[in-house]
Amino acid sequence: MIMLNPFLIALLILLLLVFASIKVLFEYERGVVFFLGRFQAVKGPGLIIVIPVIQQMKRVDLRTIVMDVPSQDVISRDNVSVKVDAVIYFRVIDPERAIIQVEDYYAATSQLAQTTLRSVLGQHELDEMLAGRDELNRDIQNILDSETDVWGIKVSNVEIKRVDLDESMVRAIARQAEAERERRAKVINAEGEFQAAERIRQAAEIIASQPQALQLRYLQTLNDIGIQNNTTVVFPVPLDLLKPLLSMAERGERESRG
Repeated sequence: MIMLNPFLIALLILLLLVFASIKVLFEYERGVVFFLGRFQAVKGPGLIIVIPVIQQMKRVDLRTIVMDVPSQDVISRDNVSVKVDAVIYFRVIDPERAIIQVEDYYAATSQLAQTTLRSVLGQHELDEMLAGRDELNRDIQNILDSETDVWGIKVSNVEIKRVDLDESMVRAIARQAEAERERRAKVINAEGEFQAAERIRQAAEIIASQPQALQLRYLQTLNDIGIQNNTTVVFPVPLDLLKPLLSMAERGERESRG
């Protein structure tokens, strides 16, 4: 029967305790150390010593965490049901509070993000969700940041990734957009006709104040018609254009009689 040396056994146990007490923390990690269950200190990065049984350590990652918020069913203020996906960027700024004040800061932040997303978006209409995402992102981010501050969490950014609508709502929005385009086209067409009518009125006033301009316009129109290959042209001639010719004919007759 092999007898073990008590000294070797004690030395082996001591070595195991020494190796178990050595902890290495990376630059982006911190260790929250408890002494007999009471908070003692936040240590790291680098090599630290944690006495087994007497001390316990919880690792905390200080890097920014990217969290996908699960798709949420949201009813807008104008009673439209949509599905919204979002992503949240946050990090731990106080390891002590992140461990002591909340059981699981990651799960707590996720649940708070889901409820806040539904609450904030439910206060806005569908058009605001689609067109005002930047403002909505800031509102959600500010609420989450203030709520998670007690946990030692800093929410740096919130982005709404996608707003999904059902097929009937997509068709309704398409019809609305088409009706809006038709309305704008009619308004532009009416504005163009109004401007054209105003220009014609101004031109008529100018021509009416200058009879010579009217005569020149008729002559120009006759010249344009003569260039075209038309067989028969019926063109009204105003009496003002014939008066000079009639006057000359009357003077000629009087001279011939005299």
